[in-house]
Amino acid sequence: MQHVRFGRTGLQVSRLCLGTMTFGLQCDEKTSHAILDAAAEQGITFLDTADVYPLGGRLEDKGRTEEIAGRWLRGKRENFVLGTKCSHRTGPAPWQEGTSRKHVLASIDASLKRLGTDYVDLYQVHHFDPNTPVDETVEAFDAVVKSGKARYVGVSNYPAHRVARALGRSEALGITRLVSVQPRYNLLFRQAERDLLPLCAEEGLAVIPYNPLAGGMLTGKHNRAAPPPEGSRFTLGTAGGEYQDRYWKEREFDTVDGIVALAKEIGIDPAILSVSWVLANRAVTSAIVGASRPDHLRTSVAAAEYQLDPEVKVRLDELSREHRMGDAPG
Repeated sequence: MQHVRFGRTGLQVSRLCLGTMTFGLQCDEKTSHAILDAAAEQGITFLDTADVYPLGGRLEDKGRTEEIAGRWLRGKRENFVLGTKCSHRTGPAPWQEGTSRKHVLASIDASLKRLGTDYVDLYQVHHFDPNTPVDETVEAFDAVVKSGKARYVGVSNYPAHRVARALGRSEALGITRLVSVQPRYNLLFRQAERDLLPLCAEEGLAVIPYNPLAGGMLTGKHNRAAPPPEGSRFTLGTAGGEYQDRYWKEREFDTVDGIVALAKEIGIDPAILSVSWVLANRAVTSAIVGASRPDHLRTSVAAAEYQLDPEVKVRLDELSREHRMGDAPG
């Protein structure tokens, strides 16, 4: 597994990052640990989690994923680069969400306890909090780094102007600067190309996109004539509706059909083609890949090793061109 520089830091991370949001709901602990074992065996040394995982869980489930990962990491923490996130609701009180100084500092302590470690390598804002001034957010994350509880900080799901604003305020205040962004990015959702990815290239920010397979749509295994299958991202707990809104649409199925046809033409798995397309973008540092079974990782690892032909990339760009502009009208 290739390792690359994480933005303009001195940190090196594996070209694939294992996303853990399936752990604790879609996968039980035994399966989750088997997935982690498989990832480690195949050279994936970068792990991503969050304080609100598992995906699709209810409030009482929040934190279970970190606990599962933490038990697996015992005795091998220093062999991995570990990232987690905060800002979503983690409790019933009104202050138990967002990026207020109170919630950020409470959240990092809770995450470290669940993960069984005294620091994470990367601490990220999971979603932008419109109710907290940007100065308070960046100062809270600066406090986390200065306390030694995180080595670096980043943001997830931030539009370009929010990233630019956070960078600007950190620089003006002379405090810890963001080093990474975690956007949703795949052949069915290319909006980050318009301004976020160019900003990251200019500012030297690492880019660690999630959903490279669009929740499994880009494997070509789903049938538009049938309802979403039970046990998939499209029916999973509280997240199923969100994933259907993202991808379970006629336009998306039409694009997938074109990608599957191209993959068949050149003799490659459409999932390998789709993940390799994400990694082929020069702005991308490491793609976050998930799994619900250990064998699912083989495709992603194959994609990291696959050399995407430039002409094939151009054809994929054209097949998915309308997804660069945003949602379909109406």
